[in-house]
Amino acid sequence: MNNNNAYAHPEALVTTEWVAGHLNDPKVKLVEVDVEPVKGYELGHIKGSIGWNWNTDLCDTTLRDLIDPRTFAELCRRSGISADDTVVFYGDMNNWFAAWAFWQFKYHGHQDCKLMNGGRKKWELEKRELGLEPPTVKRSQYPIPTSDESVRAYRNDILETLGQKKINLVDVRSPDEFTGKVIAPPGMSETAQRGGHIPGAKSIPWAKTANEDGTFKTAADLRTLYADAEVDFTKPTVAYCRIGERSSHTWFVLKYLLGVNNVKNYDGSWTEWGNLVGAPIEKGENAAMPPVPKCE
Repeated sequence: MNNNNAYAHPEALVTTEWVAGHLNDPKVKLVEVDVEPVKGYELGHIKGSIGWNWNTDLCDTTLRDLIDPRTFAELCRRSGISADDTVVFYGDMNNWFAAWAFWQFKYHGHQDCKLMNGGRKKWELEKRELGLEPPTVKRSQYPIPTSDESVRAYRNDILETLGQKKINLVDVRSPDEFTGKVIAPPGMSETAQRGGHIPGAKSIPWAKTANEDGTFKTAADLRTLYADAEVDFTKPTVAYCRIGERSSHTWFVLKYLLGVNNVKNYDGSWTEWGNLVGAPIEKGENAAMPPVPKCE
């Protein structure tokens, strides 16, 4: 691989071959997080992997927020994850919620996290073994962490910069969501009162970053994607979607594959912004929107 195709932080990705070779490594913990909570995991999962329900394990449904540091530590403890473990995430939909879990781990300061490139899709395409038995877990002593706010954006961060062209706003949803034709993808229950996008946002659908087998495109292709959309990485960048999972995927691409230093995930995303009283929105396309694949 030449330098033009090399990722900035290749250590953040592992291959299916790497995972297959580390199934019995006690310091490597595999975690599956799917769009359909638990369903895929129960039908078959990588040997030794833990299954998390993003709705309940990774959300505070009372506050509509991420789990707090104490709850995060308890999740790791009952999952047998220690602070010095290598945690590898994978899931369906090209790692939507796996990337969200990865982002949350970074938010809570876990050092050694990785995504399995291609996720569950690539593992299945290669006809690798799936099992039905959950792993035997030994409870750990995970410490209560300190949150790293440098990876997270909030609504006030957006409101305070509207119309000033001080940041890149990257909307990674489908074109129909961006234009306001639909508020959410079919079958998704988390919605907003209004359709459209945050003023000044560029439409760069998350799906443009992935190959047919679920793996990430080359660094050269990814750089071209954002260059064609005229994203200026000398400015801070904020990615958003509907509830923060697809934008976690894009956040991973920007931070770990392209090496963009100042990039955050606005996990409140459209379900927050589209419901905010007085928050401005735009509808329709923008000039920088690149061609969109049919895989959305």
